[in-house]
Amino acid sequence: MLLSVRTHLAYTTERVCDVLLQIEASTDVGQVVHASELAVVHGAALQDVAGADETGMRKWLRAGPRLECTYDARIEITRPYVELAYLEETPLHQLPGEAIQYLMPSRYCQSELFLDFTSRQFEGLSGGALVQFMSNWINANFAYDNGASHAGTTATDSFASMSGVCRDYAHVLIAFVRAVGIPARFVSAYAPDVTPQDFHAVVEVYLAGGWHLVDPTGMAHPGDIVRICVGRDAADASFLTSYGFVNLQEQSVGVKRL
Repeated sequence: MLLSVRTHLAYTTERVCDVLLQIEASTDVGQVVHASELAVVHGAALQDVAGADETGMRKWLRAGPRLECTYDARIEITRPYVELAYLEETPLHQLPGEAIQYLMPSRYCQSELFLDFTSRQFEGLSGGALVQFMSNWINANFAYDNGASHAGTTATDSFASMSGVCRDYAHVLIAFVRAVGIPARFVSAYAPDVTPQDFHAVVEVYLAGGWHLVDPTGMAHPGDIVRICVGRDAADASFLTSYGFVNLQEQSVGVKRL
């Protein structure tokens, strides 16, 4: 699958500040970036740094009084399709070191608060079948609502309201999966069928010795997902983190199949 991505961001700032940008598609075993260009129209590029778990690339920018950039890329998705429901759990003592942190509670995914619920609601399932059932349960019971959450909304908040956006769906699934002892991490991504088109949030779970994508919103198939970066939750994988106050002026994301 070959996809094109075009992203445009424009901000104003109250004073000069540093910004950490994560919008470039990563190159890994499941996807190849054939051509890409990140153009900083207003602002100054300072330094490139590797993303979490060496996934993707972050860029430090100096912004003020305006920050504007565009990103264009062609990415080929090469990861094979794997039926999640047939994947077995990796025994905890066999997990690689990188996966262990994704068993733990994090800022937006307080998995310890879901121990009782997951043990009751999803009893009798394990491995990929359990993760798929959890994802389907969230998709069936949650309402997709752009006004239901904000930057501080946690998985417990979203679970209480049974609503949110892709970020919130991902946080709830991560919390569920960690509560049953399976590593799960947040993935910032692009995907062509996201409505409304924007940066997308999905989940990766560690099963059968590897990481596997799942989207509880149901909008993106693993074969159409372009990974940008990963993290414990959205705090680690935001497309833009500013160290100073910034005001959004324009934002657009376009993803198309070629």
